[in-house]
Amino acid sequence: MRQFILFLLFSTTLLIGCKNEVKTELAQSITHTPPTLILEEANRLATLPLECISIEYPNKLNQSLNDKSFIAEPSELHPAFYGCYDWHSAVHGHWSLISLLKQFPNLDKADKIREKLAASLSEDNIALEVAYFKIPGNASFERTYGWAWILKLAEELHTWNDPLARDLAQNLQPLTDLMVQSYLDFLPKLNYPIRVGEHSNSAFGLSFALDYAETLNNTSLKEAIERTVKRFYANDNTMGGCPLEWEPSGFDFLSPCLEEAYLVSRVYEPENFKIWFDAFLPQLTNPKFELAPGKILDRTDGKLVHLDGLNFSRAWCLYGIAEVLPEYAHLKEIAKQHITYSLPNIVDDNYGGTHWLGSFAIYALNNTK
Repeated sequence: MRQFILFLLFSTTLLIGCKNEVKTELAQSITHTPPTLILEEANRLATLPLECISIEYPNKLNQSLNDKSFIAEPSELHPAFYGCYDWHSAVHGHWSLISLLKQFPNLDKADKIREKLAASLSEDNIALEVAYFKIPGNASFERTYGWAWILKLAEELHTWNDPLARDLAQNLQPLTDLMVQSYLDFLPKLNYPIRVGEHSNSAFGLSFALDYAETLNNTSLKEAIERTVKRFYANDNTMGGCPLEWEPSGFDFLSPCLEEAYLVSRVYEPENFKIWFDAFLPQLTNPKFELAPGKILDRTDGKLVHLDGLNFSRAWCLYGIAEVLPEYAHLKEIAKQHITYSLPNIVDDNYGGTHWLGSFAIYALNNTK
C-alpha cells in the first residue's frame, strides 16, 4: 500500500511538471505582434499635416511683445512654420510628411507633399526663422520642445536618401545649428529637471536631441546630454520610485515617469539601467502589470485630447524600455493597447487634435518593436 501511494505521488508530480513545461513552451511561443504602419494608414495620416501646414488661422503665437513692432501675421513672423496652430506643431507636421514620404515614396499625394516641403523649407524662409530667434527676448522661444522637434526634423532629412532631402537639410542647417548651440548654452544653466506632462518636459527634449546627436555624430551635444541625464536622474531610484499612479494629469501628452525611464535607458549600460529601473518603477517588472490608456471624454477640447498624445508617447517609451530589457517584453503589449486605443480616433474634424496628433501616432508606429 505504501509503495502504491509513493507511486501515485511520483506520477502526479511528473504530470504537473509536464503540464508546467507545456505552459512554459506555450507562453514562449506567443509573440507580440506590434501595430505596423502600412501604406493605407500612411495615406490617412498624411492628410493631417499636409492640410494644416498651410492653415494660418487659428494660430497661437506664444510670443512676448516688447513693442508693437513684434505684431505681425503668423506667416510673416514664421514663413516656414506658421501653420498647424502653433510653431512646434508646424515643425513636427513637416517632420511627419518627410517621415511618411521616406517610408512610402508612392504615397497618394507624394508630388504635392514634395512641392509643399520645398516651398516651406526654403533658404529664405529658414533665414527668417533664425532671425526671429535672434530678436532680443526671443532666444528662449519654444524651449525645449520646439528645439527638439527641429533636431528631429534635421535628423529625418539626414537619413532620407533623396536629392530633395539634401537640399532641404542644407536650407535648414542654420536653424539646426542654432538649436544645437541653444541646447549647449542652456543645459549647464538648468539646475533641475522639468518633470511635467506637457511641452517643457526635460526628458522628452533631451531624448530627441540625443537622437540627433547620435545620428549626426555630434559628440559635444551627446556628451552634454549624457552629463545632464546623470546629473538630473541618477538618484531618482533612491527616493521611493516614481509615482506612476499619479499619472496622467488631465492635460498630459507625455508621461513624466516613462519619458525619464526611457531616456535613462538610452544613456546607461543595460545592466546598470536594470538596477536603476527596478527601483524607479518596480511595478513594471511584474509580468501581470497593467496600465490603462488615457481616456478622452471630449475630443473637441484641445487640452483634453492631449491624452491621445499621451497614449502614443507612452507606447514609444514602453517599446524602447522593453528593447533594452528584453525580460520585460510584457511592456510591449501595454504599448500596443495604448496605440490601438487612440489610433482610430485622431483623423476627424476636431482641429484641436488633428493639427498635431498625427505626428505622435507616426512616431509611435515608427518605434514599435
